[in-house]
Amino acid sequence: MPAMETPIEWLPAQGAPEQLIVLLHGWGGRAVAMLPLAQALRAAFPQAALLAPDAPHAHDEGGRGRQWYSIRDLGPANWPARVAAVLTTLEPWVREQQRRLGVGPAATALGGFSQGAILALALAAQSDGIAGRVLAFGGRYVALPDAAPRHTTVHLFHGGADAVIPPSGSREAFEHLAALQGDATLDIADGVGHVLHAALIDCALQRLRSHIPLRTWQAALGAASRG
Repeated sequence: MPAMETPIEWLPAQGAPEQLIVLLHGWGGRAVAMLPLAQALRAAFPQAALLAPDAPHAHDEGGRGRQWYSIRDLGPANWPARVAAVLTTLEPWVREQQRRLGVGPAATALGGFSQGAILALALAAQSDGIAGRVLAFGGRYVALPDAAPRHTTVHLFHGGADAVIPPSGSREAFEHLAALQGDATLDIADGVGHVLHAALIDCALQRLRSHIPLRTWQAALGAASRG
């Protein structure tokens, strides 16, 4: 995969970053499309380093848009391989940003919209614990994981009227992860289509501020039982 440019790289005004937030845009978009989410996260978490790269490939349909992988002739047979090919370079890129900025995986949030959300979910499934949180907007799993991540909380956000990637995929993923004793949340905004909507951004901020990861509860209960 060609090198990625990072048009959005916001660091804390003072001091070292305490969190790292990586945002991946959708098919045909660019990093600037993630600005509404980036700005909301920056206001809520001023000590976070916030990165939004441009996808490395030119858009299938030309113009200034970018894509993580082509959707030309995309089908169930070749979709997993196209996503896997991106992960071979996306994963080391994320780990390099963690090393560069001095932020560990547990304090990293990996977010994405549409194709970017697909990649965020796939990366967390492939490399459990690469991020403490995944924020998946209008995405879905290429294939539901055989095991739920044990070190990552998966937050699913979807428009109820999304006709591009229907919300049924997020509902199915939430139920699947719950059945595997995974840590996941689901927020669906009625009447919202395939967009990074303000209502879903508000849901994400609320989840980040208030959701206590299941693994934290389990650790606390374990400590209490030993005490």
